[in-house]
Amino acid sequence: MNKKFENLYREYQAGKTERRDFMKRAAVLLGGTVAASSFLPLFEANYLQAAQVVVNEDDLFAEDITFPGETGEIKAFLARPKKKKKYPAVIVIHENKGLQPHIRDVNRRMAAEGFLSLAPDGLSPLGGTPVDNVEEATKKIGQLDRDKTIANFVAAVKYLKTHPQSNGKVGCTGFCWGGAMTNNVAVQAPDLDAAVPYYGSCPKNEDVPKIKAPILAHYASDDARINQGIEGFEKALKEAGKDYQLFTYPDTKHAFNNDSNPERYNEAAAKLAWKRTVDFFKEKLKS
Repeated sequence: MNKKFENLYREYQAGKTERRDFMKRAAVLLGGTVAASSFLPLFEANYLQAAQVVVNEDDLFAEDITFPGETGEIKAFLARPKKKKKYPAVIVIHENKGLQPHIRDVNRRMAAEGFLSLAPDGLSPLGGTPVDNVEEATKKIGQLDRDKTIANFVAAVKYLKTHPQSNGKVGCTGFCWGGAMTNNVAVQAPDLDAAVPYYGSCPKNEDVPKIKAPILAHYASDDARINQGIEGFEKALKEAGKDYQLFTYPDTKHAFNNDSNPERYNEAAAKLAWKRTVDFFKEKLKS
């Protein structure tokens, strides 16, 4: 039964099944609507945890911290190589599901590449991400104040600039909702040193001249809503004389980097984009 539910869930995640139909079919599999509603949050949490790729923890120092933001203390997951020295710093911004195990893992991967890596919890003003209820986390993302949320991520730039283990250079990357946030941080933080948005909504064309950081942007080939903004974004970047690179990966869907979502994940594209991202940060964030 769980395998059938997993297949149904994958269809739902891939956008092949509307939520109403998904819940109806789930109720049939699980013996009723109440059972389906109760089982779904637990399944999602376990599903994301099971997909987590773990780096060698012995080589890393990692801890949950807080830092001062626009709305108060912001929860975050910090990771770095274990050797205590100064590292280039990177902010990793989550998708619209909050700071889930997958993004914590991405943060570890970034640290394993030789960075002081910080994954802030955008839902901190609402108590933090409910990791046992992905659907609730997504709803809460919609309740955030946009400008204050951007300011909280901009505050992460300031925090990492002066961190004892930082070399003073800070980059930012993010995925989906976090990709859009990365673009907004680039607009609002003139001291950001590099930005790598993954399939994020483009900033307003009139805001592009405010960007000081070099941009490396990744897009999926099959992502109509996001991709409709690329032409205008690139035109604005060119006209403003910005340092930028844009890549679109063939045969990919939105969220192709997310290896906790097998219906969207594209291993070849994800690995290539990751290598480009790491190389870009190593170039732009060196002392």
